Amino acid sequence: MRLLRTPDDRFDDLPDFDYDPQYVDIPDPEGGLLRVAYVEAGPADGRPVLLLHGEPSWSFLYRKMMPVLAEAGLRAIAPDLVGFGRSDKPAEMVDHTYAKHVEWMRALAFDALDLRDVTLFGQDWGGLIGLRLVAENPERFAGIVASNTGLPTGDHDMPKVWWKFRESVENAQIFEVGRAVDAGCVTDLPEEVQAAYDAPFPNEMYKAAPRTMPTLVPTRPDDPATEANRAAWAKLSTMDMPFLTAFGDSDPITGAMAPVLQRAMKGAAALEHPTIAGAGHFLQEDKGEELAEVIATFVRGLP
Repeated sequence: MRLLRTPDDRFDDLPDFDYDPQYVDIPDPEGGLLRVAYVEAGPADGRPVLLLHGEPSWSFLYRKMMPVLAEAGLRAIAPDLVGFGRSDKPAEMVDHTYAKHVEWMRALAFDALDLRDVTLFGQDWGGLIGLRLVAENPERFAGIVASNTGLPTGDHDMPKVWWKFRESVENAQIFEVGRAVDAGCVTDLPEEVQAAYDAPFPNEMYKAAPRTMPTLVPTRPDDPATEANRAAWAKLSTMDMPFLTAFGDSDPITGAMAPVLQRAMKGAAALEHPTIAGAGHFLQEDKGEELAEVIATFVRGLP
């Protein structure tokens, strides 16, 4: 597998994101090692909150939330998915599969960092990957916060707006990542923030992951990930683990999933599920501080 690594100077002068990156090497299921980056804030002995981003963002997305979580005494850990941010970037689209992305994050969180008593926060692909991690490793987790995400099996069609996004990514001669994140927000992102989302990708060669991820979402019942996701649904829906949804009120892509998760998940039944007003798909940008307070309150209430 051919790997690309974004030059460090691409990450100079990021606005409001002066965290020192940390790196671990994890094995690829097919052989070799990949360098995975993460940042963290808060006390080392605080209850860990694993902040998983999605497509096409990176850990920069959590810059408004990490200080709030740290101030609450929590250990906020924000990895860069393989192919994103400062993490290594497999150069070919065929190098990326749903199963590999789950395994790569499992290896980081458990083999490398040995996280326990974790609260998952997953948005977009962070949920698609993170919910699989919980279902397959429940002993490592204490709670779940799902935000603008889901766990598709291909048994139900995706929204038309999602198909339009997928087609735009597939057909774009140049995939403008910063503009894509901006389009998923209610607020208008400043140029320097859009540039920070572009920073991991010096040119189109580096964008195999963001170009591939929409094609990995299960959209038919015989998708390679369908059986594993169905098994995850079956496990999660019977677990007593507290399961909170915190969705934005202005996300046409995933908004319909909030009530589905609330009905399906046993651990969601006794909770009051907030809707974050004035927040689009990337609610970490629109209402990051408010969202972090929701997470902190949730974690404080865990056993």
